[in-house]
Amino acid sequence: MRVLVIGGSGHIGSFLVPRLVRAGHQVVSLSRGTATPYTAGDEWSQVERVLADREQEDREGVFADRVVRLRADVVVDLLCFTLESATALVDRLRGETAHLVGCGSVWRAGPSTTLPISEENAPPAVGEYGIQKDRIARLLAEETASGGLVTTSLHPGHISGPGWAPIGPTGNLDPTVWSTLAAGEPLLVPGLGTETMHHVHADDVAQAFELAIAHRDAAAGQDFFVTAAEGLNVRGYAEVAAGWFGRTAQLEHVSWERFRDDLAPRHAEASWEHLSRSQVFSVDKARRLLGFEPRFSVADTVRESVRRLIDDGTVSVPRPMVL
Repeated sequence: MRVLVIGGSGHIGSFLVPRLVRAGHQVVSLSRGTATPYTAGDEWSQVERVLADREQEDREGVFADRVVRLRADVVVDLLCFTLESATALVDRLRGETAHLVGCGSVWRAGPSTTLPISEENAPPAVGEYGIQKDRIARLLAEETASGGLVTTSLHPGHISGPGWAPIGPTGNLDPTVWSTLAAGEPLLVPGLGTETMHHVHADDVAQAFELAIAHRDAAAGQDFFVTAAEGLNVRGYAEVAAGWFGRTAQLEHVSWERFRDDLAPRHAEASWEHLSRSQVFSVDKARRLLGFEPRFSVADTVRESVRRLIDDGTVSVPRPMVL
């Protein structure tokens, strides 16, 4: 099949595009051209590349027309963030393509009330990002249920992998967390450290997209959470990460007010957004309908990310990783 990947050089696309080529598909990667794929390989020489600024072309009302002109059997949309953008694409693709597969987020679910969170018991979304992702997922499901375009939406956890920084043990991107743990120094943790996060390796997300394309009938009109098989809480995450450096995590439990005092506002806000949700998800539905099986644990996923950041000199630590 001819598969168009919108956002083909990003986190997910970097792993998905080579997978699709290896599966025998004719692949078109559409991107702004500002990013280099996170993976390399001969597969990229077989990919048709198209440059486009989706945000600008959405404003001009021409992006969906561009997508249709590329005449794909399957459109994978990794870069849709608003209901308006999704609606424009769905309306234009109706009758023009066989399958639209969209990328959402686990944040379409709000702060946890029951764990694990499933597609059936997900609490209402909070925050503009999560609310938009939830609206898009509902639009896609309703489109298929009404007899229109065949759609599927996949909702990844906190995507990690080699080439970019993972959400750290305290729920943010502050790089000093890794040097603190590597040095065996006290790490400030808000509260008891029992709040949870659920990461996923980018290649496991790519696996799920590949499976959704291969099993279109089973995926039609469905939405799926896509994460590692297990999540980690703050305390467990810090203990695992300290062990990579031969250390034991030294956690100092403080109030949220004290925790915020030592952080840049953006890191403090990210911590609250992640930890206040305290989410862990079930992938049983994706297993049952798609045959999805995560290859990477959360610990392995994040360790791979951190190792690359250290090797690249992006993160400085006082001692090397021993695991």
